[in-house]
Amino acid sequence: MFDSDMLPAPPHALTGRTDLWADSLLKDHAFLRLVWRNFHTVEPGRLYRSNHPLPWQLARTARRYGLKTVINLRGKRNCGSDRLSREAVRQLGLVQFDHKLESRGAPTAEGIQGLADIYRSMAYPALIHCKAGADRAGLAAALYIILHGGDSMAALRQLNWRYLHFPRSHTGILDAFFLRYRAEAEGRLPFLDWVHTEYDPAKLHADFRANGLSAFFVDRILHRE
Repeated sequence: MFDSDMLPAPPHALTGRTDLWADSLLKDHAFLRLVWRNFHTVEPGRLYRSNHPLPWQLARTARRYGLKTVINLRGKRNCGSDRLSREAVRQLGLVQFDHKLESRGAPTAEGIQGLADIYRSMAYPALIHCKAGADRAGLAAALYIILHGGDSMAALRQLNWRYLHFPRSHTGILDAFFLRYRAEAEGRLPFLDWVHTEYDPAKLHADFRANGLSAFFVDRILHRE
């Protein structure tokens, strides 16, 4: 978690704005995000999701939706995209939380509880983003749904092809997580109680099997984090 006035020390390799933009556009594939936002509403007036916004995209979204908070699901990174978006957050007077989630690993109790704490304490409206807006943003959106009274199937609608989430790849372990709650405890235990008392990430990871072709497409072609 960080206040928008706190910026990480700049990486040695990025010494000027040209370096920042080159790193963002080329190494972080932000050139794709020039025209593709993967922007969607999770709950009108409260929560929105997208890929990693470029500075002017964040400014436009903040004005249109009255944003007060940004949740960065990539964590702190020494890259051009991170530096540029932090600068934009500061200039827009927003507050940013850094909360790194995994897209291919079983969600952890610590990660889930940490996000729940952010959702409970932050100012709304807010934007959640990862790199592509597909997997980690989908997980965070699904957790928001289930933490705010939705059921597992409503949560799973945030992990969908329309967001370019591929459930048969390694990222399908996120779908398997909600399906496991549905099978083991939904209607018997509140979600967070199950997470802290019965959920076993190691067992979920051991039980999950990805489709090889889908995994190759997501990991090697799309280069998802």
